[in-house]
Amino acid sequence: MNNAIITVVGTDQVGIIAGVSAFLAEKKINIADISQTILSGNFVMMMMVDLSSSVISVDELRKSMNELGEKMQVEINIMHERVFSAMQRV
Repeated sequence: MNNAIITVVGTDQVGIIAGVSAFLAEKKINIADISQTILSGNFVMMMMVDLSSSVISVDELRKSMNELGEKMQVEINIMHERVFSAMQRV
C-alpha cells in the first residue's frame, strides 16, 4: 500500500488540520493532496497520502489514527487508494 486516502470528519474546531498534519509528518507520511470543507458546522477533510517512506506499518498507523481521532474528537479513517476509487464507481 503506497497511496492511501485519509478522511477526517467531526465538529469544526481549531487545530484539526494542524494536528493531523503534524502526526503524519512525525511518521514520515507525505500529504500528496488535501481537500477540506465545512458543511453545516461539520469539518470534512480528505487527504491523499504517500506511505512509501512511512516509519510505521499500516496497522499501527490505523490504530494510532483512531487514538488521535478520539483525542481530537473527530473520526479518522484510512483506506487504500484502490478501495476508495472502487467505492466511488459504485
